[in-house]
Amino acid sequence: MADVDEFSLLGLEDELTCSICLSTFDCPVTIPCGHNFCQDCLLKTWTDSYSCPQCRTHFATKPELKKNTVLSTVVETFNLRSTKGESSLFKEEKEAEKIKVIRCDTCMEAEASQTCLTCMASFCEEHLRPHRENPIFRVHQLSEPVGDLLERICPDHHKLMELFCSQHGRPICSLCLQQVHKGCSFTSPEEQRSLKESDLRGKLSLLDGKIMKNDAVLSQMRDMQNKLKVTATNRKKAVAAEYQQIRDILMREERDALTAVDQEVESGQTKLRNLMKKFTENIDNMNKAKEDIHSLLSQSQTLAFLQNSFNLPPAVNFDPYTPRINLDSKKVIATQNFAAALKEHLTEILRQPVEARLPIKKPEINTDSVTSASASGFTPSSPGPHEESEPQWPSGNTRFPRSHSPGPGCQPKAGVKKRPQKQTKKTLQFTEDMAANNSATSSSENLMEFGGKDKSRGGPAAAEAKQTPETSDIPPNITAAEKRNDLLKYGTVLTLDPRTAHKRITLSEGFTKASVSDEHTNYPDCPQRFSVCSQVLTSKGFSRGRHYWEVRLSSNNFIGVGLAYNSIDRKGPTSRLGRNTQSWCVEWFNVKLSAWHNSSETVLVNPNPKRVGVLVDCEEGMATFYNVADRAYPFHCFVFPFTEAVYPAFWIFSSGSSVSLCKLQA
Repeated sequence: MADVDEFSLLGLEDELTCSICLSTFDCPVTIPCGHNFCQDCLLKTWTDSYSCPQCRTHFATKPELKKNTVLSTVVETFNLRSTKGESSLFKEEKEAEKIKVIRCDTCMEAEASQTCLTCMASFCEEHLRPHRENPIFRVHQLSEPVGDLLERICPDHHKLMELFCSQHGRPICSLCLQQVHKGCSFTSPEEQRSLKESDLRGKLSLLDGKIMKNDAVLSQMRDMQNKLKVTATNRKKAVAAEYQQIRDILMREERDALTAVDQEVESGQTKLRNLMKKFTENIDNMNKAKEDIHSLLSQSQTLAFLQNSFNLPPAVNFDPYTPRINLDSKKVIATQNFAAALKEHLTEILRQPVEARLPIKKPEINTDSVTSASASGFTPSSPGPHEESEPQWPSGNTRFPRSHSPGPGCQPKAGVKKRPQKQTKKTLQFTEDMAANNSATSSSENLMEFGGKDKSRGGPAAAEAKQTPETSDIPPNITAAEKRNDLLKYGTVLTLDPRTAHKRITLSEGFTKASVSDEHTNYPDCPQRFSVCSQVLTSKGFSRGRHYWEVRLSSNNFIGVGLAYNSIDRKGPTSRLGRNTQSWCVEWFNVKLSAWHNSSETVLVNPNPKRVGVLVDCEEGMATFYNVADRAYPFHCFVFPFTEAVYPAFWIFSSGSSVSLCKLQA
C-alpha cells in the first residue's frame, strides 16, 4: 500500500465514505448484498427488520457481520495520507502568510510598522522617525501597515481614493469628486463599511429566521410522517377486519350451501333405502310364494293337492318403479344460482375503480316493509347467474314522492296519505337478524353493507326529493273497472327496440316478444343499450295524447312493466326501472307486487294478472295499469307531470321468463 500514488488514493475519498454517517469507514463490515458500512452505523439502523440501507435488500435473519480487513487497511492508509496532506497545506498557508508580510518601502528589509497615506509608502520604525519627530510630517496621515496601496490609488488622477461614491458604488479620489462624480453623494470608506456591515447583519438575521422556520417545518413533517405511519397501521387493521368479516360471511354461506346439498343427498338416500328395503321384502315374499307353489305341485296325492289352497302375496299387486330422486330441488338450485350471481355481482363491482364502487351498493332497507313482507310469506327467489348488478332487496325507502295505489276500485279514502316508513339506522344488524329466514338474500345484503353506511337524511337524495313535485290525488274519472273497448280506441302498435335490449334479452316474433336467458346475445355495443339491468324499451315514445297497449306475462315472478324517459341511465346501477327520476314501473318480485319511482316503493295488492294493460294520458300526466280479463281492472296509477316523451319499458329477470306485446283485438 505504500507504493500507492498519493493523489490516486486521495481521489478515492467517496468510495471510502460510509453512506450512513458520510465519514470515512470506521471498522468497515460487508453485508451479503456487497455494500460496506461502519459497523456501529449499520447496527443502529437494524432495529425492527434487517435490510440494506443503500439497495433496500431485505434479509430474513440478521446477517453475520465480519470486518472487511482489506478495506480497513485502505482506509487507514487514506487517513494517514490525508493527515500528511493537511499538514503540508498548513505549511503552505504559513508560508503564504509570511509572504504577505509588508516590508518597509525604504530599506525593503525590515517589517513595516506603519503606512503613511500621504506619502503613500510604508516605513519601519527606523525610517518612520522623521514622521514622528519632524513637525513638517505631523499633518501626514499614518495608519496600520497597508499592503494594497496601489489598489487605493486612483488610476485616473494617481491620488488616494479616500472617498466612496454611494451612487456608483466605488471608491473615488478628491479630483474624481470634482470632475466625473460631481454632484454624487459620497461617504468615507469607513462609513460605507459600517453601512454594508449593518446590511449584512440584517441579511444574517433574515437567514437565521428562515432557517429556524425551515427547521420547524421539517420537524412538523417528521411528526406528520410518524402520524401517517400510525394512521396507515390503523387503517390497514380496519380494512383487514372488514375483509375478514366478508370472508367469514362467505365461509358461513358456503358451509350452509354445502350442508343443504348434503341434506338433499341424505334425504334422497333415505328414500332410496326405504324403497329398496320394501322391494327386497317383496322379493322375499314372492320367492316364498314360489316355493309354496313348487311344494304344492310336487304333491302326488290328488286329493291332498286339491284340498290345499294357495293365495298370492300382496306384493304381486305392487308394480315396482324407479323413483325420480335427484339434486335439482328448488333449494339446491337456488343456492347454486345465488352463488353464481353473487360471484358475477362481485366481479362486476371489482372491475370498477375503487372510487366508483361506493355508489354500487344496495338501497337502504326499510324494516317495516321487510317485516310485513316476511309476515305475508314472502320468500325471494334466487337470481340468475348473470344478473349480477340487479340485487333484489325486499323493500326500499319512501323518502321520495309517493305514487298512488288505489287498490280494488282505485278509490282511496279521501285525505288519507301514505306515511313515509321509518328508515333503519342499523341496516347491518337488521340484515343479520333476517339471515335465518332469507339466507340467500342476507348474504348479498351483508356483503353490500360493507361498501358504506346508510346515508344521512340530509344527503343528496333528500335534496333531490325536495325538488321533485308531489303527486296529486287520484282523478275521479278512474273507475273500479272499465270496458276494454273503451280503452282499445286509444290502442297503439308497438315494437321493441333492439338497440336498447340487454344482452341477456332475446327479441323474437317481429320484435314483439322479449325473453331472458343466461346466455348472452351477440348484440353490437351502442350507447342506447342497457348494460347492467336486463331491460328493453320500445321503439316509439309518447309526448302527447292518450295511448294504450297490453302486455302478456309468462309468469308473475321478477318482471317489471313501466315507462321511462329516453334519457334514463343505461350503464350505471341506478338504471333499474323505478330506481331513478326518469322511470316508473310496477314490479312483481316473487309473490310481491310493488310500484316504484325514484327508489320509492309502494307495496300493492297482487291481482296476479296474465295480461297487463297500460293507459298513458300525456296531457293529464297519468299512467294507469290494468289487470285485463273480461274487463280492465285498474290496480295502480302514477300521477306525475311528464316533462319529455315516455317510452314503454320492461324489466325481465328470471331465466326463461318473457313478455309479449299483444295484438289489440276487441
